[in-house]
Amino acid sequence: MKIRTFFLVGALVALFAASLPVNACTGITLTSRDSTAIVARTIEWGGSDLNSQYVIVPRGYTQHSYTPDGTQGMSFTARYGYVGLAVEQKDFIAEGINEAGLSAGLFYFPNYGEYETYNPSQKDASIADLQLVSWILGQCATIDEVMESVRQAHVIAIDPRASTVHWRFADPAGRQVVLEITGGEPKFYENTLGVLTNSPGFEWHLTNLNNYVNLYPGSAPSQPLGNVRLASFGAGSGFLGIPGDVTPPSRFVRAAFYQATAPRQENAEKTVLQAFQILNNFDIPVGIEFAGGKVPADIPSATQWTSATDMKHRIIYFRTMYNSEIRSIRLKDIDFSKVSYQAVPLDKVKQQPIRTISITDCSQSEI
Repeated sequence: MKIRTFFLVGALVALFAASLPVNACTGITLTSRDSTAIVARTIEWGGSDLNSQYVIVPRGYTQHSYTPDGTQGMSFTARYGYVGLAVEQKDFIAEGINEAGLSAGLFYFPNYGEYETYNPSQKDASIADLQLVSWILGQCATIDEVMESVRQAHVIAIDPRASTVHWRFADPAGRQVVLEITGGEPKFYENTLGVLTNSPGFEWHLTNLNNYVNLYPGSAPSQPLGNVRLASFGAGSGFLGIPGDVTPPSRFVRAAFYQATAPRQENAEKTVLQAFQILNNFDIPVGIEFAGGKVPADIPSATQWTSATDMKHRIIYFRTMYNSEIRSIRLKDIDFSKVSYQAVPLDKVKQQPIRTISITDCSQSEI
């Protein structure tokens, strides 16, 4: 069983490395008028169905990290119960929240991240990158604890050929940090903007925003041009020139401006709904990333699911490429001292439900 699991993981990370162009994620942060911070994100993968699951992890549940040589790495037991959204395997949680209100998520970071080389003598302190979210959610209640824990561990790749990731951590007070590992060294960045996508590095994206200093909400005023007068064709011309492609730099710019100009909602639930509306703009059609129309998977979207997390009220929301209904899991309804470990498919039926509206003929009653 151990060997079979190891090869399954190896096949997964090799797949992620081979199909690099289809990896994409977009994260935003909104705050309601009652000061509730909501983090939301998409996750993309156009190469296959990720068979995503929601995972319920009780306090006291013990897991082991994978390692490149197939032996068990770090053993970690959850101090806090948590709920996560996992991809491909239940061990690989891409987004989640624990009962202390700490949120954690991974975003792909190809060609820029570089973990330290795995040392078998340090396996008891080594954690695989795709399991770091699980480890942190089970161990930490604050951002400071996250930073201290990561500095004491060795973050490794299960397969050196695989794409690297970077991470977003957020707490109920609204503090948010980005973790990137380059040259084998972890680096934390305070993310006061609240936006994250993929490569290049986080600081590069912040600098790149200066290229769009000309953008503003509303319509551009009419302007003279010689003997003629120019006027916009419609509303929103102040954003003319905002990049519309799906590359990480362009998505970062759009996310930053859409987030910054969104009207602040009065409460958490309305803010969650607003986050899903904004992230509609970042759904990636499955066909645009593959040359010659050779799409490798029969899936309806490269954006496989979208989530939003309310840290204050301990609720995680999600919708999927198969079902656009927004579903939620409330951590306060879960007794993490008694609940059993669970891994459940996000979609038991992989088909968007369509409801037919029944029309009653009222012509007789109207006579």
